[in-house]
Amino acid sequence: MTLAETSLLEEPFCRPQPIDTPAGHEPTRERGGARDVIVPIPADFRLASGEKLNQPNIVGRLHGRVGAPVVVVAGGISAGRFVHRTETNGLGWWSGAVSVRGPIDLSRFQVLAVDFAPGAEFLDKAVTITTHDQARLLALVLNHLRIERVAAFVGCSYGGMVGLAFAELFPDRAEQLIIVSAAHRAHPQATAWRGIQRRILQFAVAAGRPEEGVALARELAMTTYRTAEEFHDRFETTAPAAVGGAYPVCDYLTARGQAYRTHTTPARWLSMSDSLDRHSVTPEAIKTPVTLIGFTSDRLVPIDDIRELAARLPTLWRFVEAPSLFGHDAFLKEDAFVGDILRAAFKDIKA
Repeated sequence: MTLAETSLLEEPFCRPQPIDTPAGHEPTRERGGARDVIVPIPADFRLASGEKLNQPNIVGRLHGRVGAPVVVVAGGISAGRFVHRTETNGLGWWSGAVSVRGPIDLSRFQVLAVDFAPGAEFLDKAVTITTHDQARLLALVLNHLRIERVAAFVGCSYGGMVGLAFAELFPDRAEQLIIVSAAHRAHPQATAWRGIQRRILQFAVAAGRPEEGVALARELAMTTYRTAEEFHDRFETTAPAAVGGAYPVCDYLTARGQAYRTHTTPARWLSMSDSLDRHSVTPEAIKTPVTLIGFTSDRLVPIDDIRELAARLPTLWRFVEAPSLFGHDAFLKEDAFVGDILRAAFKDIKA
């Protein structure tokens, strides 16, 4: 299968946005139908580790037509509630899929996206949080909105892990799952890379240089998101004038790290990175119909793991795998390919 070449824009991310609305009040709906939903976290809510989240609310965002079937959309650890770009917020980590007349059509559906916990603004130390914890927090938002069952849960990367955990915990709350670039467990190779990132970050914090630690960890992460073939096509191997100078690919990585250095805090990075590696679900326990999408060039979530997940799911609807130049980032880059599968999955949902 040949996929059309797409642009080389970098992975988008959404900076945490402040919430000033008092608890119990809903913010004004923006032009285009988007509004934030602020849900208090109960005082007795505890993570699976027994720890308590040091934040008062979980924040979601509804996009699309009021009263339409609800679709949950969740992305990677750098994503959040701003899944669709509007004139007001100027953000949107997956506008290629979520838009009016797009694959997830905002004229037919409401899309709910949430900011994963922990929120950086409330976090002074790392917490042990699992994908099942994230699923329970999402359930609080659905309960607040009085949504018993969503038309679909679309999860990509970490969001796909959360989607699988949600289906394991709440088998009757989603009509279908669409899981992209995620599996039932973290692969040891991916854990190895992320473990190095965490140790770099901890070393930098101990040295009193936390932002540089975030930047360096991000640089290493960028090398795992893409493929050797893409790096070969993009970067020359021209050597610098002297030892210690930057090669072209190093300039690129440095720029990506610098752009990210104030995007998150070390404590949140450590929490979310560890959550990726702590992920584990039992495929046989997932009764919700599942569509799986995987890419053969993905090194963070190897295709063999997704094939194993497909083989073990009792209600697999469809499994599609394809090559891509973009590795793990393919879910953000291969808009036409992923969009066609999304449209097929949604075509029979009554608006």
